[in-house]
Amino acid sequence: MKIITIVRHVPDAEARVRVDDGQVTLSGAAWVIDGMDEYGVEQALRMRDDGMDVEIVALALGPAAGEDALRTALAMGADRARLLETDAEPDVLASARALAEAIRDEAPDLVFIGGKQADWDSAGLGAAIAEVLGWPLADWTTSMTVQDGTLDVQHDADAGTERLTLPLPAIVTTQQGLNEPRYPTLPNIMKAKRKELAREEVGAITSRTRVTHRALEQRERQGRMLEGDAVTTAQELARLLAEAGR
Repeated sequence: MKIITIVRHVPDAEARVRVDDGQVTLSGAAWVIDGMDEYGVEQALRMRDDGMDVEIVALALGPAAGEDALRTALAMGADRARLLETDAEPDVLASARALAEAIRDEAPDLVFIGGKQADWDSAGLGAAIAEVLGWPLADWTTSMTVQDGTLDVQHDADAGTERLTLPLPAIVTTQQGLNEPRYPTLPNIMKAKRKELAREEVGAITSRTRVTHRALEQRERQGRMLEGDAVTTAQELARLLAEAGR
C-alpha cells in the first residue's frame, strides 16, 4: 500500500506577525509543519507499525522553505518526500489541481491531509483534491481502519458522528483526536538527512482568488470603569458578563 501524506509549512503559532502596507511580513519567523498535517503523517506511521506493508510519501506544494516541513515528516518516519516548488501563493483550487497531478503520478491508495490549513484557515483543500481526482472523501476523521480494499472511518458531523465505508483510493482529512503525533528522535532526524527529497518546479499556477489586502485582527478594550464598593461592583460586573454571554 502507498500512502501520500500532504504537509504544509506554516509560521509557528508563536511567531510575531506584522502587516506593512497591506502585506504580511514574516521575516525572521520560525516555520513549522502544519499541526493538522502531523496527524496524517502519524496515522500512516501507525498503519505501518501495525504490520501493514506501507510506503509513506510526504508531499508539499510551496516555496523552497517548505523543505523544512518535509524534513520533519521524514524525521517522523516517512520514507521519501516530494516538494512541488513554487513561489506563487495559489488559492485552494489552484493548489488542489497542482497536488492532484502529483498524486496521479504516484497512484497511492490513500491520501492524508490536515482538516484545515493554518495559514489560509481553509478546510477546503482536501475536498477540492477529492473533486479534482474524482475520489471519495472522509473529512474530519477521528478513527479509521483499512481492510480488503475498503476504508471504514468515523468522522465528525453536525449532529454528532457518522460511520462511513469508502472504496480505495480515497482522501482522508485528519484532525486532533485521530491520534497523538510522535516527536522525531535524534537518530531519526539524522536518518532523515539521507532520505530522498525530490524537488520539482511547478509550472504556471492560475488562482481564481486574488488577495487585495491583509490586516491584523484588532481587539479593543472597552475601558469601562465600575464605581462603588466591592459588593456593588461585583454584582454589576456579574450582570454585565451575563448580558455579554447571551
